[in-house]
Amino acid sequence: MKYLNKNYYIENVKAENLAKKFNTPIYCYSYAQLKKNVINFKKNFKSFKPLICFSVKSNSNVKLLNEIKKLGCGADVVSIGELMKTLKAGISPKKIVFSGVGKTSEELNYAIKKKILLINVESKSEIEEIEKISKYKKKNVDIGIRLNPNIDARTLNKISTGKKEDKFGVTEKNFIELVKYTNNSKYINLKCLSVHIGSQIFNNKPYEKMLKVITKVIKKSKHKFEFIDLGGGMGINYNNKTKKLNYKKYNFVVNKFLKENNSKIIFEPGRSIIADTAVLITKIIYIKKASNKDFIILDAGMNDLIRPALYGTNHKIIPVIKKNIKSKKTYEFVGPICESTDTFLTSNNFQKLKEKDLIIISKVGAYGMSLSSNYNVRPKPIEILIKGSKINIIKKRQKLTDLI
Repeated sequence: MKYLNKNYYIENVKAENLAKKFNTPIYCYSYAQLKKNVINFKKNFKSFKPLICFSVKSNSNVKLLNEIKKLGCGADVVSIGELMKTLKAGISPKKIVFSGVGKTSEELNYAIKKKILLINVESKSEIEEIEKISKYKKKNVDIGIRLNPNIDARTLNKISTGKKEDKFGVTEKNFIELVKYTNNSKYINLKCLSVHIGSQIFNNKPYEKMLKVITKVIKKSKHKFEFIDLGGGMGINYNNKTKKLNYKKYNFVVNKFLKENNSKIIFEPGRSIIADTAVLITKIIYIKKASNKDFIILDAGMNDLIRPALYGTNHKIIPVIKKNIKSKKTYEFVGPICESTDTFLTSNNFQKLKEKDLIIISKVGAYGMSLSSNYNVRPKPIEILIKGSKINIIKKRQKLTDLI
């Protein structure tokens, strides 16, 4: 994704031409960037070759999942719907991990039927439900137990998952009790210790602390775990700042951990694989003058991209066609939704804009379409995957008739 002669391109395709052909808004993905991200992730941890289970909640487009499968990844799912999509995409059941705090009996039945790699459980009640099903089916079931290590990931509270006040995982004490319980079960095979401490992590310290807690708990439990699922959470920058996670350091601490624990590592990356593969192409409907700024009203809203409203995230916004004229005004980029929180970014020193100009909202591949909605009865955008010069529609734009 780059500018060429002042025009923004996704691989070899002009964003302006996509807008003319398909109208806006458009979610547009770059296959080259997706491939690069997966290759780099593997390279960062090549010394121990983890099983990479892509976090499907970050993006559940079946055709993208199929491309991710071709690049050698498995999947981490949190619902029966995500599991069905993952299987439809051709991902092997033996590369699928089912996580989440509230799996229903129907979901557990389906996962067991499909013989997936692991069900990561979050409570004794869930283990008992699995026992009931496995006893009825006369099948042994491989599970993991998710530990809450009580570690602050130094991220936003809304995306923290590893502190004692968070709903995820079980305490150290409960973990040891559940290990003993499963060891006495005829139908449960405890294969994995699972942990996930949060998202948008840029500092290695929380990961180091997490691995120390895991080491301590393994020793206490006296159980041999075939897998250690370290979750994901590796941060990406939305504003092109230099801050990033030191993968070399993380690789070092995991290798140090593996010297004492001979287990297969599972990672569940989502954002770090898919976020920067996509942009949202949108058009200016109106420019509304206010006393101290201009509202740039776009045809994409919080129904299409809710992250700024939900988390206060500032996705970088750039023009599709660059011009050399700077505006002296403050621009606030907003959507058409009837909510005050439907705002994307406030910017000074942006280029001068006019109505019908095209705009790019960057790094929307993760938790963009997967969190989108039909709020205000608005159809969801089209999704397009670019491979070189080839344009692939991977999800058609919804029609109003689909909603009414």
